Amino acid sequence: MTQEPIRVGIIGVHPDRGWASTAHVPALQELPQFRLSVLSHSRIDVAQTAAQKFGFDHAVSSTEELVNHPDVDLVVVTVRVPEHLQLVTAALEAGKSVFSEWPLGMNLRDAEAMRDLAAAKGVSTMIGLQTRANPAIRHIRKLIGEGYVGEVLSASVIGSGITWGEELEEAFRYTLNPSNGASMLHVPFAHTMDALGFALSSEFLSVSGTLATRRPTIRLVESGEAVPLTVADQVAFNGRLGSGALVTSHFRGGLSRATNFHMEINGSKGDLLLTSPVGYVGVGGFSLSGAQAGESLHPIPIPGDFGPDENVLIGNVKKLYELFASDKLSGAREAPTFDSAVKLHRLIDAVEQSEGGWRDV
Repeated sequence: MTQEPIRVGIIGVHPDRGWASTAHVPALQELPQFRLSVLSHSRIDVAQTAAQKFGFDHAVSSTEELVNHPDVDLVVVTVRVPEHLQLVTAALEAGKSVFSEWPLGMNLRDAEAMRDLAAAKGVSTMIGLQTRANPAIRHIRKLIGEGYVGEVLSASVIGSGITWGEELEEAFRYTLNPSNGASMLHVPFAHTMDALGFALSSEFLSVSGTLATRRPTIRLVESGEAVPLTVADQVAFNGRLGSGALVTSHFRGGLSRATNFHMEINGSKGDLLLTSPVGYVGVGGFSLSGAQAGESLHPIPIPGDFGPDENVLIGNVKKLYELFASDKLSGAREAPTFDSAVKLHRLIDAVEQSEGGWRDV
């Protein structure tokens, strides 16, 4: 059984910069299951330049034109989080399937509204939790499912936000507004906890979090201006999973000169260790190690892992699109949906509200 290519419309594509042009477009160009159909930009000349450069069939200058275009099956939203509610809602109202980057909304309320509208319209959705498609995370999930570690007892995570350290690019200044829902807690920490829960095939039941801002200011790269750091650059987290396992994590802003990413899963029969030179899942390459019984810790090959010359960011997005296309063909539910997004928003909301105490998710 075959299917016609899924015709993609991407909102807000610039020919030279942005997440759409650096990750989504290159990923889609390698997938015959999709067709680059329509892109939009507020300036039609920019849209036309981008369309010619990337091989889109059509260029338009408004979201309304794109979501109502007859040659669009799937609308992709990769712009800043504060714009998601309006753009995703417009696409859903037009009856189109939607792929929104994470976070789905600025808060839990907005995410629930988009999920409910998608359900009412009966359209397919996907959320940009790309690490669920990453070969290392999926292999850990397989190993645990096969009993490599026995019963999972606990997991420990150290992570770095990369951003929210000593300096910040002007383009990310909007992440310093807590109400925009794009801070270290909402993005790198959330991606990592989602990947861990997916790998362990278990959801969080209750959480406890302590948030702190240890740097009073952060320096803007372009101007050198020091501006207030108004979001947490330290996250201390504890969680209880439905399986009974306990999770502990510490995330810090910027990058460390020591450990930047360390995810250790301890079980009754074995242990797994996932590390990376960069700060959180989904950004850089991984090294996986493990041991059982009387073994010493040793490297574990990752089937289908990215090669040394492959771009991990593009690769993760590509594999997520592959899951979406496969789901459309088979009727399965492998790709993360807006339901997945709402569950993760609930987790983050519970951490924000916990203030060091325990809260149910």
